[in-house]
Amino acid sequence: MAEQEPTPEQLAALAAENDDSETQVNYKPPAQKSLQEIQELDKDDESLQKYKEALLGKTAEVVTDPNAPNVQVTRMTLVCETAPQPLVLDLQGDLENFKKNPFVLKEGVEYKMKISFKVNKEIVSGLKYTQQTFRKGVKVDKSDYMVGSYGPRPSQEYDFLTSIEEAPKGMLARGTYNIKSKFTDDDKHDHLSWEWSLTIKKDWKD
Repeated sequence: MAEQEPTPEQLAALAAENDDSETQVNYKPPAQKSLQEIQELDKDDESLQKYKEALLGKTAEVVTDPNAPNVQVTRMTLVCETAPQPLVLDLQGDLENFKKNPFVLKEGVEYKMKISFKVNKEIVSGLKYTQQTFRKGVKVDKSDYMVGSYGPRPSQEYDFLTSIEEAPKGMLARGTYNIKSKFTDDDKHDHLSWEWSLTIKKDWKD
């Protein structure tokens, strides 16, 4: 007995089932999981648990205070070997005070910026540090630094170091620069914004 040919309706239904474009249109990415949900996955797989612990730290370390921010930016340091004293901004103090009390930097010296921060609760993706530099109200520079993605580690700070910078030099370069800094992530969440000042001088104690 000959097989029955499929009807046009059956062919249309079959085509719809195998239509890749339809599958792509209806695809929904998986929901973002919290740290607790990630820790609960595959609990019986010892090797996977060790890997997650190495990557994320122990769950017990996670801050349980619901009012604590996920990311806390604690300090910014200008790392300069020739500076007579540490150049540190305490970002948990009075942020307004930084604009009135500028760092002094000798012209032409090399330095790096170090941002210290904590991640308290959940993994944070795509942290970025941005700064805009102004002189007499005119923007003279903008720098973006990709910091990266980090898991929670509230008991210990992370440090991010920028590449080596060179302070401007020459008579025209000397003076005070106002800098607007921002620490954000992939979700455009502003974890901290602050303003500070930097004065370039011929020598450290001019």
